Amino acid sequence: MTHDHDLVLRPTAAQTEAALNPPPGRNGGDLVVETLAALGATTVFGLPGQHALGMFDALSRSDLRYVGLRVENNAGFAADAYGRITGEAAPLLLSTGPGALTSLAALQEAAAASAPVLAISSQVPTAGLGGGRHGYLHELPDQAASFRGVVKSVHTVRTQSQIASAVEAAWKSALTAPHGPVWVEIPQDVLLAETAIPVVTGGDAFPEELPPRPELTAVAADLLSKAARPAIIAGGGVVRADASGKLRRLAEVLQAPVVTTPGGKGAFPWTHPLSLQSWIEDRYTTDFLEDADVLLVVGSGLGELSSNYHTFKPRGRVVQIEADLGKLESNHPALGIHADARLALQALLETVSERTDPSAPDRVRALLAKVGERIAAQELTLEQQVLASVRNALPADSPSFWDMTILAYWAWSAFDAKGPNRMHSAQGAGGLGYGFPAALGAAAADPTHPVLAVSGDGGALYSIAELATARQYDLNVTWLIVDDGGYGILREYMTDAFGRPTATELTRPDYVALAESFGVPGVRTTPETLEADLAKALSASGPSVVVLPAVLRMFAPTHLGG
Repeated sequence: MTHDHDLVLRPTAAQTEAALNPPPGRNGGDLVVETLAALGATTVFGLPGQHALGMFDALSRSDLRYVGLRVENNAGFAADAYGRITGEAAPLLLSTGPGALTSLAALQEAAAASAPVLAISSQVPTAGLGGGRHGYLHELPDQAASFRGVVKSVHTVRTQSQIASAVEAAWKSALTAPHGPVWVEIPQDVLLAETAIPVVTGGDAFPEELPPRPELTAVAADLLSKAARPAIIAGGGVVRADASGKLRRLAEVLQAPVVTTPGGKGAFPWTHPLSLQSWIEDRYTTDFLEDADVLLVVGSGLGELSSNYHTFKPRGRVVQIEADLGKLESNHPALGIHADARLALQALLETVSERTDPSAPDRVRALLAKVGERIAAQELTLEQQVLASVRNALPADSPSFWDMTILAYWAWSAFDAKGPNRMHSAQGAGGLGYGFPAALGAAAADPTHPVLAVSGDGGALYSIAELATARQYDLNVTWLIVDDGGYGILREYMTDAFGRPTATELTRPDYVALAESFGVPGVRTTPETLEADLAKALSASGPSVVVLPAVLRMFAPTHLGG
């Protein structure tokens, strides 16, 4: 009897001939880039280094497009954004030791936001593996140990015959829900040595699926169908799973109001009658969600930013759909369903009963009115004006990438992303420097739409070198820098806590002149001219910089009591 798994595809005559007579002049690096191409990669990011030169030499013999950044961490942010935009694993080529370690903060962000990044690093020569102190340049006792607490999986290669399988396994790991960064390391001598291994021509690029357990979705569907006041929290897992359409249909069937987390921006239409928008950092929204008798949480671990800083205490039943097993019921007891959001929502759509609730849109409108009144009472017209100008200037189908800056904190709550997978920020790990290099990665992924990056001056100083990258590759990114002369949010925090700020003030350059020194056009704007200046910059091809000197304030928090 023949089983399906016994069937093996036979090579064609041409494939056999190519395998028996591989072209000369190939090395271990060729096996890396050939495997990436066979898996479907078209673009790689990175920065060369001495131990990794075998990989970079091999790029010259491949059709892969290389986008080189000036700092490894920024290359990681660019790969992160490329993965978010395309849904593909984004290759990131790095060198040993300092080069590898410099990418750690970007890989932490990719892990927190479930962005599929395939980091491939060189290692010291094979003889140096195992923890001995041989004195190789860039040597670490255990380089992989530095990454195990950050990435999804670690793959160490020791021979050329392991390269294709290790890269393929890492690729599938990166794309299996939850998406995330993975780590492959290959010794210098393995990359440099000439190889007689045949050209890599195929690979299994399909990740494993993560379907829900049917007995759990049956219980969840029963709870939701019989609920009196159901509500939904939609997180980044909905966006990553491309499940926004299914979320909308389920919300409409259940007549359940929906709030999106910062990572779930755009997962539900902003102006939909059931949309609570993104005001999750708000006491009125927290009260509304606590009052739900059944709360469906999809693709969120209900972490700090998604629970109004852990003040959210649900009183009803919680159903949590989460692909990351570590996040399942980590903050609240729930009916936990370990599954990809798309598959779980589809299962619920097939089993729930339709609810009628004419009061749901009225309750949504009443909540949003109370939130609006709270913000209006704080006299924050400048901040709302600036955010509105950005929204009006940015084309609806253009993505935006936001650094950790006051305007981004406003955007988490108050910015209409105009659709899923269009607004991204560093809210996963919370590091500075994300916005501009991430926008460059997005522009490399899709050059047909202008991309917006938003930074404060503190975060901008992390990424200035990438103006050279933007110019070199003529990437269609407009960079809005809100210049307040320091780390603005830390200035607020310290003033509130201690009465005065310390270590928050910055001597900063003339950002317009600095941009122009890279050959990138720059303009200094005002709150009154921001919309026009930003729209003009976004409509022009290639990179540009818009600098807004302004001191913005945050709206008052509601998680501190009082």
